[in-house]
Amino acid sequence: MTLFHLFLVAAIQGLTEFLPVSSSGHLVLLPAITGGPDQGLAIDVAVHVGTLFAVVLYFWADVRIALQGSLRLIRGRVDTQGAFLSLCLVVATIPVVIVGAVIKLTGLDEMLRSVAVIGWTMLGFGLVLYWADKTGTHDRTAADWRLKDAVTMGLAQVLALIPGTSRSGITITAARRLGYDREGSAKLAMLMSIPTIAASGLLLGVDVIQEADWAVARDGLIAAAFAFVSALLALALMMRLLRSVSFTPYVIYRVILGIVLLIYAYS
Repeated sequence: MTLFHLFLVAAIQGLTEFLPVSSSGHLVLLPAITGGPDQGLAIDVAVHVGTLFAVVLYFWADVRIALQGSLRLIRGRVDTQGAFLSLCLVVATIPVVIVGAVIKLTGLDEMLRSVAVIGWTMLGFGLVLYWADKTGTHDRTAADWRLKDAVTMGLAQVLALIPGTSRSGITITAARRLGYDREGSAKLAMLMSIPTIAASGLLLGVDVIQEADWAVARDGLIAAAFAFVSALLALALMMRLLRSVSFTPYVIYRVILGIVLLIYAYS
């Protein structure tokens, strides 16, 4: 794979993983629209690892609290802020891990990778995000996260297994409807991405290890580095913009892209 292609895949993954516009949808579309080769499973795993390191670094203060709390959670004690945060993250991740494993084992993941599916989900869930953002209150911040809200957001996250939905987009949508402000919704969605991306990378990584190839491993390291930088930039930009801008620009992008993809798919 050429360096330019690696950069393109990594940049798309990094920039769209945390923006509510669907990274998986864009990665599926890349070979479909450009006519180029599919980047392959190993590169998919690599760019996910790159974005994982980016979100961990950006939210390190919260990640450190959750990691410290996880030690208490393992001992059955939920008596600190970190332990409760860790519990919420575990609970929110369980649904997508279970359903994701079922979809992968049954082969449904390949059936969903179509331009038409991505077009409909891009358009439909973009409009749902707009509705949630405009009607949701701003009563809560990320510090007010409750266990029952973690369950609701975790169930919503399952929908992101359909390409084009956007993992961050659907969890932000759920958070806004639950009354979390924009920054809090985005922060919770980003924290939820850490165990989800880690679980996804682990699941895909098993297949990659079985087909070990040093050339692919080298390409993977390059792609991971590119994805890390682009994801960090996207995170910093989005979190800063949310202090003064709503999610409407992302919705407009999703609606336009969704319509274009549907015209392309059915023409």
